[in-house]
Amino acid sequence: LISESFKNWRGMSEAQGRRIKRSIYIDINTINRCTPEMIERFSKIRSLRDYIERKRLDLAQWNEKHSTEISYPINTRNLTNVGTFRAYIEAYLKSHPQINQDMTLLVRQLDPLEKGLPIQIYCFSKEKEWGIYENLQSDIFDHILATAPDFNLRIFQNPTGADFRAFGD
Repeated sequence: LISESFKNWRGMSEAQGRRIKRSIYIDINTINRCTPEMIERFSKIRSLRDYIERKRLDLAQWNEKHSTEISYPINTRNLTNVGTFRAYIEAYLKSHPQINQDMTLLVRQLDPLEKGLPIQIYCFSKEKEWGIYENLQSDIFDHILATAPDFNLRIFQNPTGADFRAFGD
């Protein structure tokens, strides 16, 4: 035991789930305040309806109380596409049948990096068996990556040859 390292899996084996802790990186250039059209579109997403309504009321009350010049958006509190996307991911995970709802579930921003804004998903799967766990994790991130454009967000990736060829056109 002293000459070689080993991994102790006992904690995971005894826990009620296996941890998922992974980030996606949002292209910071795509983060914006929500327009009224975006808010209307987002309110049609079943899992976001209550969130949008709650935020509309909260922001309207705050802006009425604190803002003297509401025609200028910087003077007001607003919904953002990235904040709404985080709320969507959280609602998606809270309704997912393979996520352990009795353990920690977080969708949070980390410090911005040169790769973009990390959105970290931290939760626990009910399933601990490696293959099933990996498939679950992949399915979750497939969904998250595919829905980012619905929020007018781009996932960061380093430029590829195709990106540089597009500049030549």
